[in-house]
Amino acid sequence: MESTYYEYGTAAERWDRAQMFFDAKEYVTAARILAGLVAEVPEQVAPRLLLARTYYHSARLGKAETELRAVLERDPVEQYARLMLGRTLERQGRGAEAATHLRMAAALAGEFPAPAGAPADGA
Repeated sequence: MESTYYEYGTAAERWDRAQMFFDAKEYVTAARILAGLVAEVPEQVAPRLLLARTYYHSARLGKAETELRAVLERDPVEQYARLMLGRTLERQGRGAEAATHLRMAAALAGEFPAPAGAPADGA
């Protein structure tokens, strides 16, 4: 079996390479590397979350949603995954569904709405 540049090296080397391509906004290449890592270590959240981000930035929103839901299955309180899922759903025109995830992301970040009738500055 012939190895290509994308599959070459240890998992740590491929992770570094994927991050390099992501930082360079080469999202399709980063996704190609990350898809292999996710298949190899599906239980790890970080590669799957970065894969979701590459899909989001390359407007492959259905794939981003799938990866984000997989992250949240493994780690339901992953705040950034909730935020990204909300934004992904918004971009798909699914505002009502997005609002739930965006509220949960805000709560996980410690951002709670002021009670009705309370001053906006908390005084």
